Amino acid sequence: MSTTIEVPDEVRASFTGDLIGPGDPGYEQFRRVHNGLIDRRPALIARCRTVPDIADAVTVGREQATEISVRGGGHNVAGLAVTDGGLMIDLAPMKGLRVDPEQRTIWAQAGVTWKELNRAAAAHGLATTGGVVSSTGIAGLTLGGGEGWLMGKYGLTIDNLLAVEVVTADGRIVVASAEDHPDLFWALRGGGGNFGVATSFLYRAHPVATVYGGMVAHPARRAREAFGFYRELTQGAPDELTAYLSLFANPDAPAETMLAIVACHCGEPASAEADLKPLRQFGPPAADLIQPMPYPVINTLNDAGYPRGAFNYWKSAFLSDLSDASLEIMVDAMRRCPSPMSGLGIVPYLGAVARVEVAATAFAHRAPGYSLLIVSQWTDPLDTEQNIAWARDTFEVLRPCMTGRSYINNLIAEDGRKVDEVWGANYQRLVGVKRRYDPDNIFRLNHNIDPSA
Repeated sequence: MSTTIEVPDEVRASFTGDLIGPGDPGYEQFRRVHNGLIDRRPALIARCRTVPDIADAVTVGREQATEISVRGGGHNVAGLAVTDGGLMIDLAPMKGLRVDPEQRTIWAQAGVTWKELNRAAAAHGLATTGGVVSSTGIAGLTLGGGEGWLMGKYGLTIDNLLAVEVVTADGRIVVASAEDHPDLFWALRGGGGNFGVATSFLYRAHPVATVYGGMVAHPARRAREAFGFYRELTQGAPDELTAYLSLFANPDAPAETMLAIVACHCGEPASAEADLKPLRQFGPPAADLIQPMPYPVINTLNDAGYPRGAFNYWKSAFLSDLSDASLEIMVDAMRRCPSPMSGLGIVPYLGAVARVEVAATAFAHRAPGYSLLIVSQWTDPLDTEQNIAWARDTFEVLRPCMTGRSYINNLIAEDGRKVDEVWGANYQRLVGVKRRYDPDNIFRLNHNIDPSA
């Protein structure tokens, strides 16, 4: 197929968004995503404002484009939202958002970010699990599973998903839920963007207004003790307390590594203070920033650490356990890290998230455990090779500590090909759903489920 995409006159006349090609105003801005390492040039960008816009774009792309990419918030580190020479369907203008406080539901279109959704829900004292960086789009995070500060109490984002509107590969508009297209609804909860363009989402919300949260930090020389404390804290924590761990360079002394435990407690204030007291007293910490705050605020605490346009290369897996050996490797990796913007993070899969059956959703990672993320991040293009090498080397040294499972939202493009690590026992069922809704693999610029598998 040609890399030139001709939009039929009738489509152009009815399209309510913007059709942007190379050389048009805005092209250079709209082809960019959060990860500065991604530099691709679509033949056409369809900036959609309505669902019929999306349906028309899918039809044009299916008939003419070498490939179709779909962009929601543009945060995905793999950069799969941007095609090189194909059609990019951009959902960013679609900002519809409605909260029903009586039913405790949130409806949001695919261009909404978590900052926008959290703010709207908070006006009614509600929240749902969703992300740890507020500029992340809701669509990509949801379709991949959806980690977040409330996952211990309320599960992943997909565990709070009630329905999804989708434009399928043949241009149909369907609503998938437990009652309608249940096979598609099952697959959308963790199967990524393989089955169509998700246009809007309906979430279950929970009465969460104020949380107790923030960071306590310890110097690297006390990392072993703090790591052991974190292990015991998470294993015995109530569902209301979710705590992440990270290793990063001290902003005031970049040669010094810090270990931080970042906590969010969504329970009653008295319980929060009691449950967080051991964390705040241990050490004592070099810094204690835990305090009560509106829920949307905790979703912004990591924002400064992930600036738009920085170069990103990530590696991710699940750890078999939090062994002292894995900690020593991580601390040593930070000593060798070439960029003060890089770090390592650990997310606990405990509480509600681990009480869902593996086969209940496409998301297969339900065993109690911990997800590891290696973030290599830098700003000078001349430093690219050494920063990518650092992430890869760190991953290889840590491999004996891993389980062979991976969280799709944290994967670079090539790592998403390891379908057994991404979807495990659910993969063959996903292949069946893919054959029903996208038999020609029109939506293949993703961590792909091959219908011919």
